[in-house]
Amino acid sequence: MKVIDHLNSANKTLVSFEILPPLKGKGINALWEHLDPLIEFKPSFINVTYHRSESMFKRKLDGTFDKVEVRKRPGTVGICAAIMNRYKVDAVAHLICGGFSKQETEDALIDLNFLGIDNVLVLRGDAPKNESFFEPEAGGHKYAIDLLQQVLNMNNGIYLEEDLKNAVKTNFCIGVAGYPEKHFESPNMQTDLSFLKAKVDAGAEYITTQMFFDNKNYFDFVKACRAYSINVPIIPGLKPVSSRKQLNVIPRTFHVDIPEELSNEILKCKTDADVEVVGTEWLLQQSKELIAGGVPVLHYYTLGKQHLVANVVKELI
Repeated sequence: MKVIDHLNSANKTLVSFEILPPLKGKGINALWEHLDPLIEFKPSFINVTYHRSESMFKRKLDGTFDKVEVRKRPGTVGICAAIMNRYKVDAVAHLICGGFSKQETEDALIDLNFLGIDNVLVLRGDAPKNESFFEPEAGGHKYAIDLLQQVLNMNNGIYLEEDLKNAVKTNFCIGVAGYPEKHFESPNMQTDLSFLKAKVDAGAEYITTQMFFDNKNYFDFVKACRAYSINVPIIPGLKPVSSRKQLNVIPRTFHVDIPEELSNEILKCKTDADVEVVGTEWLLQQSKELIAGGVPVLHYYTLGKQHLVANVVKELI
């Protein structure tokens, strides 16, 4: 079932989760241990992130170094299939521009289509950790809207091989990302909204937001989108704060603000266990207010803290 069908047929706020693929070398049980505590809440869908390779330098016996490319979290396509097979829950595969050629993207889409996975979230992706600016892969896409167009082309039976005859049309439901506090590379919110509208006008069927910790940012963002004639469903992305370190890491990594009230409470905590209590309560109150505001889905970024998310959702249903 497509994400948009879940949204259109719902008569209440739904729940969904986002997970990271296990690190290379971990078995499938690492995934089940992460998801088993969450499945009891009957999520409508589960997102699986996609990860580019990273450059690393490995020392050789002669003391020199070789630059090698390593993908630390492989297997998005296979994990989506495994989730659907084990839990009978729809999976959403993330697709990113960074680190992948158009041909590699087409191959992934073909595999997804073969496996009956018909939901994708299209993203540009971030620059590698050791680089300041995003650069597209050779033969890859520079912008998310270009990747979106490739998926739309396949939905129309248009593949990279132009002389391919009678090619099967795929049937992907496509989501895109939205930024309540604007994308950090956009000069202003209006420009960011214009890029978002272009993706929706091209064929994106829903928007999932970057995490936020102040619901006002989400509601203001939805209002701004509607004023800009962006009328597709907008799913709020939520994450629990679980350590004092995240007061610095989250703003630096995700370019979002942590409200003063929340940061003050975290700074009073003596241990990360205390922070988890504060972060869980904040997320619970966020969730309740969003439900009251009529959001279509509560989408939780679990990121290794599935027990905290489970504690919150348990209070909501």
